[in-house]
Amino acid sequence: MTNPKKTAMDRFLDTVERAGNALPHPASLFALLALIVVVASFVATQLGISVQHPTTGATVTPVNLLSLEGLHRILTNLVTNFTGFAPLGTVLVALIGIGVAEHSGLIGAALRKLVLAAPRQWLTPIIVFAGVMSNMASEIGYVLLIPLAGLIFHSAGRHPIVGMAAAFAGVSGGYSANLLIGTIDPLLAGLSQEAARIVDPSYTVSPLANWYFLAASTPVITLLGWFVTERFTEKRFADSNKNALDGSADSPSTSELSLPERRGLRYAGVASLALTLTIIWSMLPIGSVPGGGFLRDPGTGELLNSPLLSGVVAIIFLFGVVSGVAYGIGAGTIRSDADIVKGMSESMSTLGGYLVLVFFAAQFVALFNWTQLGLIMAVNGAEGLKALGLSAVPLFALFILLTATVNLMMGSASAKWALMAPVFVPMFMLLGYSPELTQTAYRVGDSVTNIISPMLSYFALIIAFFQKYESRAGLGTVVAVMLPYSMTFLIGWSLMFGLWLGFGLPIGPGAPLYYSGAN
Repeated sequence: MTNPKKTAMDRFLDTVERAGNALPHPASLFALLALIVVVASFVATQLGISVQHPTTGATVTPVNLLSLEGLHRILTNLVTNFTGFAPLGTVLVALIGIGVAEHSGLIGAALRKLVLAAPRQWLTPIIVFAGVMSNMASEIGYVLLIPLAGLIFHSAGRHPIVGMAAAFAGVSGGYSANLLIGTIDPLLAGLSQEAARIVDPSYTVSPLANWYFLAASTPVITLLGWFVTERFTEKRFADSNKNALDGSADSPSTSELSLPERRGLRYAGVASLALTLTIIWSMLPIGSVPGGGFLRDPGTGELLNSPLLSGVVAIIFLFGVVSGVAYGIGAGTIRSDADIVKGMSESMSTLGGYLVLVFFAAQFVALFNWTQLGLIMAVNGAEGLKALGLSAVPLFALFILLTATVNLMMGSASAKWALMAPVFVPMFMLLGYSPELTQTAYRVGDSVTNIISPMLSYFALIIAFFQKYESRAGLGTVVAVMLPYSMTFLIGWSLMFGLWLGFGLPIGPGAPLYYSGAN
């Protein structure tokens, strides 16, 4: 039987993958990029490049790291760049807890139960939707959902990378979409408000400013992710599916659950329910019930920016340990504390390659931020966009494209908006568009290229997940797999934004599309 002829898209993605994987090992690549940043900072300094800071008006110049002062900074911060890298602690703490659940057999048994109960054709949209909804606390999506999606697809007889790609697309490519409000909403709204007050000192931006649009985006992203997974990703891994399924020793079986396993799942269910009820009790309004609301913000009584949401990684850890131990007691797989520690240790032992990757990725991100090159690029891009003098839809389409491009160089949504908002919010206000509308367009562009950006904090982790099933997978593999999602999300979400703007639909409660104070 001959293989079907490859399409032009297949050949293009193969080229992207070969080109990307022809690059050095991801750890070496990040080390090389860090070196390039150091040299670029010197070149930019010698060329006298500078911009005016959009908020303070101060002149921003590149910081030369190829100097004695720069050398001192690199040497004295080498360790703290690594230990302070945001995803590192999140991954380690969460996986310690998850390791207990995995070692006890809970994850394998639960996945088999899910696979046996769920229709195969609904696995993809469920995974993408779960990824989008996990954005309320994105660590859950990256650390827990993506590897679980690989195991779920593996159990269902589908290539694990297909499942991980679908989950990654929802978690990161659809980062801003959600049916509910997350921690990023008040953060971005605060930055937009400060930028708006450059023009109007009394202007306020609500954390709910984009809620209607982003809630409506959730099913759109789910459908787009489903389409790309079935149309491109599934076919791309069709030939290697059998090898991936046959070659993994930890592939969950799809046989019926044994009596001890069913008893273990009941124990885990009771323990998880008890912990869930405790969490719900902690979320109730303060004073509504005795002791209720103890994890709300003690100052404001709100859930946003509360210890509950800030401590989501600790909660993942607790759920992993509590449910894993309960399952192990019921199934007889945990008999002493030594078994618990063994599960935690085994989880940590798999992260050697990831830790090396993170070390060099952390140095690259820190050096790039120190040089101020990201700010200079953002300001110059904004000035170029402003000079075009376009109408609403093409103007915002270019703004979304610019944001998506800048996102390839600056991964943090809040840090990037802190730099871009003082430039674009006042600029669009003077053109007659509201800060809320500008923020909505920004969130589209900020999301769609996350999944192909090595600057994403969790990109090294995704490479490590892929390598579990494809040992030769590298940066090029991840980019080639995720590029169809990125392009589809960019086109589909931008069209949705254009239609939303064209029909004048509200983007959030009380959030205007236009700024009435413009001249």
